[in-house]
Amino acid sequence: MADVDAASSGKGAAASDAISIVQRGNLKSLESTLRKQWRLGQNIVLCWSATENGILVLLVPHYFLGNYSAAGESVDYNSNEAFIRGLISGRRRRDRDEFFDIANRLGVSATFIKLSETLVEEEAVLNSVEQIIKRYGISYVSGRAVLLFDIAEFSLYTPFEQASQLNSLSYSMNSAYNKLLTRDIEINFARTTTGDGYYVWNRDVGPGANEDLLYFLLLVIADNTMAREASKGNTVPLIRSAYHIGSHYELYQAEGVNPTVFSYIVGDVTIELARMVDLAQPGQIYVGDFQVVKPPPMGSKDRTPRPVDTVEFLGQCSEQCSKLLGIQFSGETVTSLSCHPSQAQRDGKEVARRFRLTDKHGISRGAYNLEIDIETEGGRKRVLGLAGDELTGKAGADGDDADIVDAESVDILKKHAQKTVSEE
Repeated sequence: MADVDAASSGKGAAASDAISIVQRGNLKSLESTLRKQWRLGQNIVLCWSATENGILVLLVPHYFLGNYSAAGESVDYNSNEAFIRGLISGRRRRDRDEFFDIANRLGVSATFIKLSETLVEEEAVLNSVEQIIKRYGISYVSGRAVLLFDIAEFSLYTPFEQASQLNSLSYSMNSAYNKLLTRDIEINFARTTTGDGYYVWNRDVGPGANEDLLYFLLLVIADNTMAREASKGNTVPLIRSAYHIGSHYELYQAEGVNPTVFSYIVGDVTIELARMVDLAQPGQIYVGDFQVVKPPPMGSKDRTPRPVDTVEFLGQCSEQCSKLLGIQFSGETVTSLSCHPSQAQRDGKEVARRFRLTDKHGISRGAYNLEIDIETEGGRKRVLGLAGDELTGKAGADGDDADIVDAESVDILKKHAQKTVSEE
């Protein structure tokens, strides 16, 4: 995960510099004790509470959460699952009373970890404790934007070409990160490889973080497109992409005898992304069907947060694309940039085209085809992604195609044995 992941953790490094030697000793002792209690992933940490001489933690076997949430005659499945999700969401610190209430409900005992000095109530110290606790546990995030980049026809290339294409895509991400920094947009991004692509997410959460990740997507696509135009052979990949906001779990797998310093995610959002990309054509960009709660615009009299759907979210982000003007790709300066879902005329009005994607399991989901309009100095215009009139022919994974048809002419949803894309 190389250079950018190290750079994107710079804020954490800066915070670490502000921690005293004594408190660093506390953190080191905490890390050492948790590593022993973790037992190569046998146990996980749920939450913690500070005491005068150390901290209390709740440690449970890794299978405990699944068993506790499992449905049974005497178990309220929804209540237990919601309780566990709330417990492993956000910050893990609990005050003393809440900590023991949680222990009593779960039926587990607290573990005391003695420290040489009392933890100080400083943000840098407490944030470091939170990061250590999360590395030895599992987290739940209810709404985060995640990207999936997939290299089309990856299996058909030679190993050297595959390595070159993965390196090219990685460079496009690093380049996009650095270009956003010049506009004071810092994405604390993480990524994991899928073998022929990457899942990418912003470690920060919230509406602003989700919007920033969309800008990141636009710049990665632009960098990749212009690199393809200038390349020879099969060194720069043709990619298909997807953007979605949803829930997921985050965990740190064992690497040797320690948890990795980089996290992995799995959950509804990654499943949705994989299904969308599986039905995408090479070069296509899908955006999932989601709703997010956003604060009202600055200056609005009504300060109540309200739900925003995919189309409105994309429209608001497109309006802010002016902050990216002046960025250069392959020596070309961007003079105009916007994004929007493909449009169609319905009842005399222009509306966003919404597609229904049906996977091989017969499960359907909504999605939008994203078009990126970009213009560079000299008046050269490009449409990145696939334009609406290009959404014909075949889609799907290598060697496993699915028809893209008009839902008005064929009742595609009856064909559950086939992966399909239809317009609603």
